[in-house]
Amino acid sequence: MPISYPEILNFKNAGVNFSWTDRDSMLYALGTGMGEDPLHERELAFVYERNLKVLPTFATIVARAADPGPLPINHLLVLDGGRDLTIHKRLDGAASVVMDGRIIGAVDKGPGKGAIITREVVIRDALTREKIATLQSNLFARGDGGFGGPTHDGKEIPVRPDREPDRTVDITTRPNQALLYRLSGDRNPLHSDPAVALKAGFDRPILHGLCTYAICCRAILESYADFDSTAIERFAARFAAPAYPGETISVDIWSSGRDLAFEARVKVRRATVVKYGQAKLR
Repeated sequence: MPISYPEILNFKNAGVNFSWTDRDSMLYALGTGMGEDPLHERELAFVYERNLKVLPTFATIVARAADPGPLPINHLLVLDGGRDLTIHKRLDGAASVVMDGRIIGAVDKGPGKGAIITREVVIRDALTREKIATLQSNLFARGDGGFGGPTHDGKEIPVRPDREPDRTVDITTRPNQALLYRLSGDRNPLHSDPAVALKAGFDRPILHGLCTYAICCRAILESYADFDSTAIERFAARFAAPAYPGETISVDIWSSGRDLAFEARVKVRRATVVKYGQAKLR
């Protein structure tokens, strides 16, 4: 069934209860590559329950439970388009939350060019109802263009500084990285089954876009925040191309005080995998 616009904007998922334990927080951090060196004390804090720190991007895992759907799209041809995460309050290692999710936009790129669907999930503390995080996510539905919706979302494309990056952080992923990351909730076989990946147009399973997103967050925490998990207020990026498990991801960072711009690339393939990255430090 094709996308019906503007009816798709009525998709909502309100009052969703969700909880997690320190095991979930640590498994997520391991899935993003934290703790590769068990003697790295700063990273150990994200994978060891004593005084546990939580990666800000763990909010993307939590928010999945409130994503409105199922959506009327060809899910075999869906790719993750990007995320825009605002952290209002520190994420705890274990917590209970209540969430509201809704579709806030659908952009028609045209027949044969796909559609971009934007979802928003607000995460609140289950007891106090204080906001913890707000997450907007873009889905690139490659097989669902031409439904007659708006052709632009009205948002300006961020422009990074026109100079060499101030810092570049290289992070090498493991060949089995996607198999570990998927245990945090995204079990799309595109990331684990070679036959499914081939049908989707890839010669092998690809790394989750959200794993690459988290790797960029790791790079900024390492280089500009001294691994302070509460230092990031906003973290946004668009996924330009997939990375593959086992590749080294180079995160280029430009600093303008509290505001950072970043991109990520795989040097050996000359491929940019993350574009238009923006982070704001507290």
